[in-house]
Amino acid sequence: MSQTTQVQRRLEPVASLDADAVRAAYRRWAAIYDTVFGGVSAWGRRRAVAEVNRLPGSRVLEVGVGTGLALPHYRAEKRITGIDLSAEMLERARARVAGEHLSNVTGLLEMDAEATTFATASFDIAVAMFVASVVPNPRRLLAEMRRVVRPGGHILFVNHFAAESGPRWWAERALAPASRKLGWHPDFAVEALLPGEDRSTAKVRPVPPFGLFTLVGLPN
Repeated sequence: MSQTTQVQRRLEPVASLDADAVRAAYRRWAAIYDTVFGGVSAWGRRRAVAEVNRLPGSRVLEVGVGTGLALPHYRAEKRITGIDLSAEMLERARARVAGEHLSNVTGLLEMDAEATTFATASFDIAVAMFVASVVPNPRRLLAEMRRVVRPGGHILFVNHFAAESGPRWWAERALAPASRKLGWHPDFAVEALLPGEDRSTAKVRPVPPFGLFTLVGLPN
C-alpha cells in the first residue's frame, strides 16, 4: 500500500458520526462512563489539566466536560466553564461539582461544541479532552475553539490518534465500523483535526506511560 493511500484511508473514517449518534452513545455510557473509561483516560486527563494549570489566564472552557472527571483537578484560580452535548453526562458533572464543592466551576452547559453561543474571545484557554474523535466535524470544532479563545490564548487537545502503521493500525480499522455505537472513531487521524499550517505550529507530545494518548497544544 502506498504512503498516499494510507494517508487517505486514515482521513476517511469508516462510519460517520452525527450529533444524534453522539447523544445516543453517551446516553448509554453515562451511568458507567467513570468505571469503564475513567481509569483508562486518567493519565491523559491529568496531563491536560496540568497544562491548563501551568498556562496564564483564568477563563477556561472545557469542551466535552462529560461527567466532570477533570473538574476537581483545576487550580482554584481557574474559572471553569464546561460544555457537553449529553444531558445525562452533564447531570453527573453537576452532582460532582455540588458534592465536591467546586466553587471555581462557573457553569455546566448543554451545547454543541462546533457551534457554541459564547461571544468571540470569551476565554483564555480552551481544552478538549477525548472530544476531537467524537464530533462530526473536527476542524469545525477547532475553528470554534479558536473563535472563543482570545488572541494570545491557548488551545489544547488530548486524544487518541490512530497509529500510522503496524498491528494497532489494523486493530483500529477493524473497530471503525462500530464508531456509531462507541461514540468515537478508533481510527481517528491527527490530520483530520489539524490542517497543515496548524500541524507546523502545534506542540505534540505523547502522554506517558504508554503513549496511547497525545497532548496537542496550539497558540491562538
